[in-house]
Parts: sequence; C-alpha cells; structure tokens
Amino acid sequence: MKPNEFRDKTPDQLREQLAQLRKEAFNLRFQKATGQLENTARMQVVRRDTARVKTILNEKAAAAAGA
Repeated sequence: MKPNEFRDKTPDQLREQLAQLRKEAFNLRFQKATGQLENTARMQVVRRDTARVKTILNEKAAAAAGA
C-alpha cells in the first residue's frame, strides 16, 4: 500500500492493520523455514508496510501530543 492510503485511516484501523501485517510476517517466516514460501518478495513488502504503519502511527501520536 502507499503511505497516503495509510494516512487516511484512523489510529485504531492502523493498529489493526499492524497486527495483520505482523501475523502475515510470522506466517511468511514459517513458510520460509519449512521451504514452502513461493513468493519471497512478499516478505520485503510486508516488512516495509509494517514500517510505514509504525511511522504513520508515530506521526499521528506526535501531532496529537503537539495539538
């Protein structure tokens, strides 16, 4: 997803998205360990999306604290 798509979401929706991404990352790591992972590029996409969500959550928290 693009950062603008994440910015449109509420903090609760972002936390839910973060939980889903963490579950997916766990499943991908498990698939890799067992040799069942077909799309290795998906791991990088999930990792970057997780970082984007965390960054945007921190931005929203800082904006709320400053306001």
